Order: sequence, then structure tokens, then C-alpha cells
Amino acid sequence: MILKHTIRLPMDRVGALIGKNGMIKLKIEEECGIKLKIDSNTGDVEMIPGDDPDKADLATALRIVEAIGHGFSFERASRLLRAGVTLDVIDLREYSGRSRSDLERIKGRIIGQKGKARRIIEELTGAQISIYGRMVAIIGTAPQVKIAGEAVRMLASGRMHKTVYNILQRERTMARFEKLRLWKKPGEEV
Repeated sequence: MILKHTIRLPMDRVGALIGKNGMIKLKIEEECGIKLKIDSNTGDVEMIPGDDPDKADLATALRIVEAIGHGFSFERASRLLRAGVTLDVIDLREYSGRSRSDLERIKGRIIGQKGKARRIIEELTGAQISIYGRMVAIIGTAPQVKIAGEAVRMLASGRMHKTVYNILQRERTMARFEKLRLWKKPGEEV
């Protein structure tokens, strides 16, 4: 039984998936042991196992293709090849009204002036963020994605940037403290 999966990308992201001279497509096929069939007229991408079905990793390939479809470059999306790294997608329509201006305002809050808000969230969490269309995609480890997702949701809900940054800084400090506790010798005080 041959498993396959099909996903539809926005038309303007098909080129990012293929890459110059097909290099990105080839890298994904090699890394995941699959074959990609890309219909550049519709944006449909079919993923099937390659020559050795036992080495095919359709789940990882799907996440990488999905991440590229949500605005990530292959270099950032390839982080999903590492164990424990995941992709989360937040639909901003949950936080906006029906108007396009509401969605644009929320996206502007998450991006910040000259990308400052997004950059600070990435620096404080270690996650990577892409805002594309009506979606925010986040790549990172489970704790990184959770904290970055909470920050995005708070900004989308109207929380002040300073409040969100303070919460992120506190979470980062607590995570470092926990990391130090792991290295504590028995009987030693932290």
C-alpha cells in the first residue's frame, strides 16, 4: 500500500517550494525520502514515498511543505527535520472582525514597527515566526512554540506590547533557572 498526501499551496509560494533550478524540491525529496509532484497551475503538491518506502518520512515532508506555504523559507522550514521541532499555525480570523482592516491591524500589532515585535518574540522564545495572509505560523520546540503562540494570541487579543514582552522575559528567566536546576549537584542549594 502506497501512502500519499496532497496539500494545496498559495500560488505565490509554489516558486519558493521549487527553488532555483528545482534545488529546494530536490533537497526536500532527499532529506525526507519522498517524491514531490507539484502542479504549478493549481498549487497542488502531492507527496509520495520515494524509492525506499521504509525511509520515507511523509509527515516531516508535509510539515516542511506546509511551513513553506505559510511563508517560511526552506532554510527556516528545514528546522522541522530535527527531532522535537514542530509547526503550529494560528488563524487570525479568530481575533478579528469581518473587515480586512481588522485583520491588517492585528497583523501589524504582531509584526510591530519595522518588524520589532516579531523579532523580540523570536529572540525571547527561540521560535521562528512567519505572518502570511491571515495566518501566523510558528516553528520551534514544543515549549518555544507554546510560549510564542501565547504571545501572538495576547497581541492579537489587544494586550499591550510591553506586557507581552515582560511575560516573555519572565518565562525566559524561569526556563533558564530550570535549566540550572538540572545541573545542580545533590544536596546543593540553587
